[in-house]
Amino acid sequence: MKVTVVGAGAVGATCADNIARKQLCDELILVDIKEGVAEGKAMDLMQTAQLEGFDTKVIGSTNDYAKTAGSTVAVITSGIPRKPGMTREELIGINAGIVKAVTENLLKHSPECIIIVISNPMDTMTYLALKSSGLPKNRVFGMGGMLDSARFRYFLSQAMHCSPNDLQATVVGGHGDTTMIPLTRLATYCGAPVANFLDADALKKVAADTMVGGATLTGLLGTSAWYAPGAAGAALVEAIVRDEKKLMPCCVSLEGEYGQSDICIGVPVIVGKNGWEKIVDYKLNDEEKALFAKSADAVRSMNSVLATMAV
Repeated sequence: MKVTVVGAGAVGATCADNIARKQLCDELILVDIKEGVAEGKAMDLMQTAQLEGFDTKVIGSTNDYAKTAGSTVAVITSGIPRKPGMTREELIGINAGIVKAVTENLLKHSPECIIIVISNPMDTMTYLALKSSGLPKNRVFGMGGMLDSARFRYFLSQAMHCSPNDLQATVVGGHGDTTMIPLTRLATYCGAPVANFLDADALKKVAADTMVGGATLTGLLGTSAWYAPGAAGAALVEAIVRDEKKLMPCCVSLEGEYGQSDICIGVPVIVGKNGWEKIVDYKLNDEEKALFAKSADAVRSMNSVLATMAV
């Protein structure tokens, strides 16, 4: 089995590292537009094989998509990272052209592959990849909900002084600082509602911290985060190649579900060998439905920018 990661920057390299360590494929192709970067990082990763105990073969390529032929899954991380003070929305003008070209090149050599989008603004880039590729909707999705939910669990664990592994907590909606919706009502700690352990003010703070989690890291690091985004992408690859049928929050195409259509946005889905296989209805209450509709409006507004661009 072959998996491709496009973009050998911090996120792509971290994603590739996780995929190799977990031996999710026989051959892993790392592609980048900058001469020598993918080859160098692939070589560096291969030099950890004996130390980490994996046998996945990692191959780097400078923009040669022929090497990606026959990929089962392709992860797109290409594009410029978010800088301090820059919103995900501001990235669209640059990253749309990149993501469209990458999608076309991937499908030229791997027409049956499943595409995972990490590039920002992720909801719009996922929508673009789906529309420009003509692929069935279940074979294109974005990983934003996975990342945002991991951050939600982190902030909950910090507030509750517990392990994030004992928490179930989901973020739906857009992958943006003002569009994501941490579902505090449905979050649980070993099966018990987290509201049993945190008061309303504490839960509001956790939700607020989650929503600006990416921006907080950008401010601290001077660029976008990479460990958690890369790990989230690899987790989706694992669910696909191992046909895990896992319930994961992902950015997918809606056709009436959650009251929305003609949009890619974060909802809970079952992920397996066919990509995302089923949308799960969390039965949002009226307040959550209103927030979801507002989030969808914001994402749809950002998508409308694509119509004005030559992509």
